[in-house]
Amino acid sequence: MSTIVVVRKNGTACIAADTLTTFGDTRQSAAFDAASDKIFSCAQSHIGIVGSAAHQMVLESACEQVGTLDFLGRRAIFESFLQLHSVLKEKYFLNPKEDEDDAYESTQIDALLINRRGIFGVFSLREVFEYTRFWSIGAGSEFALGAMHALYERLETAEEIAKAALAASAEFNSTTALPLTCYSVQLEES
Repeated sequence: MSTIVVVRKNGTACIAADTLTTFGDTRQSAAFDAASDKIFSCAQSHIGIVGSAAHQMVLESACEQVGTLDFLGRRAIFESFLQLHSVLKEKYFLNPKEDEDDAYESTQIDALLINRRGIFGVFSLREVFEYTRFWSIGAGSEFALGAMHALYERLETAEEIAKAALAASAEFNSTTALPLTCYSVQLEES
């Protein structure tokens, strides 16, 4: 599992992720992984995904296959993930079964993303949230959320807050480890 955080503050949005990959009890640190960055760019956005290690490569490839995707707002993200879902099923053999009581087929993907319009979360049933200050997903998210809550008013930049949140997650969660990767964008003025 992973820990991903997004923060917006003082006109900047930041996304950061740890670099540890785990397979059961086996840990693969960044020192052993040539592709340890869990954040990739697509459609003018930086995206971080938690869950299966296969998700990132599949979603990167699918983004290239679909062509025109728009992640610049909640509705646009929803429509783009709806487009991606059929490609994931048809071309990448997504197994959409999670829980028979789910109202919709699952993409099995939870992601956070940033772009010039803000910070967003996308979840397996294509729920899309826009966050006003910060959020975290993944195994160490509880520690990251606590750290961001405690530090948001005390620290000046989105990047400082994101880095502190991941440091807390790495300290207390067994499937989160440093080093981290971090990307920032300037937000458009409303």
